Amino acid sequence: MCLIAFALDQHPRYRLLLVANRDELHARAAAPAGPDPRDPEVYGGRDLEQGGSWLMVSRRGRLAAVTNVRVRPLDATHPRSRGALVRGFAAAATSGDAWLDGVAPMAADFGPFNLLLWDGRDLAFASNHPRFARHAVAPGLHAVSNGAFDAPWPKSNRASRALADWLRNGVPAEAQAADVAPLLHALTDQTPAPDAELPDTGIGVALERRLSPPFVRDARYGTRCSTVVLVQEHGIRFVERRFGPDAEVLGESDVWLPRLPGR
Repeated sequence: MCLIAFALDQHPRYRLLLVANRDELHARAAAPAGPDPRDPEVYGGRDLEQGGSWLMVSRRGRLAAVTNVRVRPLDATHPRSRGALVRGFAAAATSGDAWLDGVAPMAADFGPFNLLLWDGRDLAFASNHPRFARHAVAPGLHAVSNGAFDAPWPKSNRASRALADWLRNGVPAEAQAADVAPLLHALTDQTPAPDAELPDTGIGVALERRLSPPFVRDARYGTRCSTVVLVQEHGIRFVERRFGPDAEVLGESDVWLPRLPGR
């Protein structure tokens, strides 16, 4: 996942609203959003190369999402896959704080990550770059891409504005009735940012420019899926639109996941 924007406690019926784009090599095998074969109460896409995920939810009222942090060399290898963090937390039963206590000693073994964890009550953010750190997320509109939490990158700003506009236009009380088309459309924005607004992550202006829009269109590496997640007390709506090379739409799924009784 390379772009996540979300609203925490910004609507009386929705604890959490999240939009995201996953950027990856088109040749890297992945399963579309669906129940996890290891735990049918967990739902999301799966990376078939390392076995992890970029975004998963659970009928137990949990959510996890991860982005990489852009650090050179970009092709560095690490003992652990950051996607395992997403799949592991979504299937767990402990609080976000307790789960991160277990991650802390091994955090440096993962590729540089930004991690967002919702345990059904609290939202936490953690990163292992430049060293392991974590903090609770305050209510409001936030975004994270491949830099620091809430860094004002152009793609993060655009996604946050789209989510804010959507909320201002009025959201139905029930997630199943919400029209998420405007959010999916906003995630297809392919307009490069002006050079003066580009971050400097050490990859050169040309590549910074190519990766600057919310949606990265390319035959080799680009946006593989766009996701909208609406979290309510009694369930989670998970919408995923999938793309192939050069932005070809490959499919879409829209699923309501009722929360398990007593969870």
